[in-house]
Amino acid sequence: MKRTQLRSKDVSRELMLYDVEFSKKDSVELCEDELTLLAVNKLPAFFRYGERWIPTLKFLQQRMVLKRVVVDMGAIKFLIGGADVMRPGIVEIDEMIIKDEPVAIVDMNNKKPIAVGIALVSGSEMKETKSGKVIHNIHYVGDKIWNMS
Repeated sequence: MKRTQLRSKDVSRELMLYDVEFSKKDSVELCEDELTLLAVNKLPAFFRYGERWIPTLKFLQQRMVLKRVVVDMGAIKFLIGGADVMRPGIVEIDEMIIKDEPVAIVDMNNKKPIAVGIALVSGSEMKETKSGKVIHNIHYVGDKIWNMS
């Protein structure tokens, strides 16, 4: 894996969308292999998905920077297998979600992020819908990115 040390202020500029800033004391590395990751203090914090940076679950456990949906406990086993989020499994929706934006998927009991996905519809549409796929799952507990840390 190729690692490149980056300046924290350059990375903070690139991640302005998430209102994240790193200090000079933080070690920020760009890690490139088959995946492109930003590691902050040796922890994979963001990964490249298309043209944008998406926070990892490990980073979201420390700092929730995404809008979220809460799923019932029955949906978890499917989500950590890589399945997309289906509307019947959702119990709580942030209506401010915009179509195509990254979303944290959180379990109902512990309120911990278990997956990150891309919203296929807006939050208000999600609320009105009764069935079908509403979030495309791109990162989940137990996947390659999760296992890198």
